[in-house]
Amino acid sequence: METVSTNKAFGGVQGVHTHASAETGTEMTFSVFVPEHEAGAKLPVLWFLSGLTCTHANVTEKGEFRRACAELGVILVAPDTSPRGDEVPDDEAYDFGKGAGFYVDATEAPWKANFRMRSYLEIELPAVIAEHFPADMARQGITGHSMGGHGALTMALRDPSRFRSVSAFAPIVSPLNCPWGEKALTGYIGADRAAWREYDACALIEDGARLPDLLVDQGTADGFLEGQLK
Repeated sequence: METVSTNKAFGGVQGVHTHASAETGTEMTFSVFVPEHEAGAKLPVLWFLSGLTCTHANVTEKGEFRRACAELGVILVAPDTSPRGDEVPDDEAYDFGKGAGFYVDATEAPWKANFRMRSYLEIELPAVIAEHFPADMARQGITGHSMGGHGALTMALRDPSRFRSVSAFAPIVSPLNCPWGEKALTGYIGADRAAWREYDACALIEDGARLPDLLVDQGTADGFLEGQLK
């Protein structure tokens, strides 16, 4: 892991870091805010998954979470939304390819070589966080916005024991039934809709997945509410 930058904030440190990912085959960038803490302390971790077109930088630069994280003693991790690089396949549209990984492990060419965001976030990046930061991996929460809300809900529903808290802001809750999801899942996973169900929060719940509690916050004036967010 390499550190790109660090800045002081509310007594803690906001860092941006990179590492070579075996899952995506690319260099991946992520940000971590570590609040002030006693030496040797282990802190709970909150994952924030961003939406379409975003990188780690959107919430890091625009979302003022640091005051609350400092007060509560919570580490916040903001990963990227897709692999990046000149050799990574892309699409001209904003809702597919780079910036639109949909937190899946692709099985279709040419995407399957790099677009492995599910395994990256479920296995690889948590190991990096545990190794390099004072993180208590027994106390994790997850949240996200839009496509990131989809990622947060589906990751938690597939592994309810991992997260102590689960929430989403304006999430894509049923990719099987909206244009964004149908395009992404067809392109990344293929035409077999049965294989899509593990990437659809509503389908996972229909199939028996349960969480003790989850919070979804949705504005009724959202222009994407009826057509895409469901």
